[in-house]
Amino acid sequence: MERAYLEGQAEGKAAGEAALILRLLEKRGILVSEDTRERITSCADLHTLTTWFDRALTVTASEDLFGVEADGVDGADAPAAGSQDATF
Repeated sequence: MERAYLEGQAEGKAAGEAALILRLLEKRGILVSEDTRERITSCADLHTLTTWFDRALTVTASEDLFGVEADGVDGADAPAAGSQDATF
């Protein structure tokens, strides 16, 4: 029972983080394709969502959220420079 509760909490946090990313992109006037929207909203990893949120502050296209870092690491698995785990 407790495990289900904790899983529900984690899913809720992920959904909230995804909503913030989409809202930030919207407020910055950046168009979000259905594929990109689906990728963001279906992600359950808070670390990845935090990375995408940090990138959403500066990207010029929503697809750039998922780009490859200068060191060659796929951005979906690597934290943005200076980012920390979300504590929402």
